[in-house]
Amino acid sequence: MLKQTPLNAKHHEANAKLVDFSGWEMPIHYGSQVEEHHFVRNDAGMFDVSHMLPVDIKGVGTRAFLRKLVANNIDKLQTTGRALYTCMLHEGGGVVDDLIVYFMSESWFRLVVNAGCADKDLAWMEVQREKLAPKLSITPRRDLAMIAIQGPNAATKLWAAMPGTRELAEAMKPFHAVVVGEMFVARTGYTGEDGFEVMVPNKAAPFFWQALLEAGVKPCGLGARDTLRLEAGMNLYGQDMDEGVTPFDSGLAWTVDMSGERDFIGKDALSRLPRNRQLVGLKLLDRGVLRGHQSVFTALGEGEITSGSFSPTLNGSVALARVPVGIKVGDTVEVDIRGKRMKAAVVKYPFVRNGKALV
Repeated sequence: MLKQTPLNAKHHEANAKLVDFSGWEMPIHYGSQVEEHHFVRNDAGMFDVSHMLPVDIKGVGTRAFLRKLVANNIDKLQTTGRALYTCMLHEGGGVVDDLIVYFMSESWFRLVVNAGCADKDLAWMEVQREKLAPKLSITPRRDLAMIAIQGPNAATKLWAAMPGTRELAEAMKPFHAVVVGEMFVARTGYTGEDGFEVMVPNKAAPFFWQALLEAGVKPCGLGARDTLRLEAGMNLYGQDMDEGVTPFDSGLAWTVDMSGERDFIGKDALSRLPRNRQLVGLKLLDRGVLRGHQSVFTALGEGEITSGSFSPTLNGSVALARVPVGIKVGDTVEVDIRGKRMKAAVVKYPFVRNGKALV
């Protein structure tokens, strides 16, 4: 039986099309994926992301544990509420998961991990905790629901829906979070627009969702979330990276801090492995749609699309592709689409950010 979020009844009430997503019954759209996509780009939409898992790590030595556990340098987090995007690697340098870490105090860090990786992430963290810091506690927070409010009008409509939050959260910079009563309000997102990811107790989630509805925030499904994140050039675990590839193969070198003497799981492998693949953006020049796993033919050898789709903002097809190092922006490649080779331009991603086309 599929797992359900605390907002499942709200999705049924809105006649959402529900699908199996990583073992959860989730809305793919509420009528039109394209309309929902445009609503986020132009106004404000909301997503039920309660299938994702907040994890609290608490105790003396939490920072030292995270220095070892993740590839980015946790010491960048010195201000309460600041967040860091990073990867958690295995010893071979492959990506166990990508996640966000929030620093709340020296004895409390909150992680948010992907739904499809939650069980293996918890098992991996427990193994590392037993080896490195057995006195720490690692607590999955399935008592919290999470709603993402995204778009240029997200802030205005969030303040309207939740009077009293504005004073505490309005000045918050991107990639920061603040605790407001029982709410955890983070200025983060997965769409390339301004917005928030708000955690509330499960019992409060339907009331918060209804308040956002009444403030004019449009419900959006995972279909629009995927095209939005692709336009924004954001990786999806299981498509653009996984345990079989390194962050360097996946356009995520910026999330890895190899400098200094800090050791982390996977660092030794990363220092030894060849860097012969890279992630690039593609924009289709012919008619058709780029899709994951399509073969890419370049002057330096073959590659593969990791994520591809029709872009509603650009009214054309774009993709992320893993290709040989040496392929550059401005090059032209060919993509096998249903047995036909079609031309695509190598472009710099993100493709769209803050409502503006960049390619």
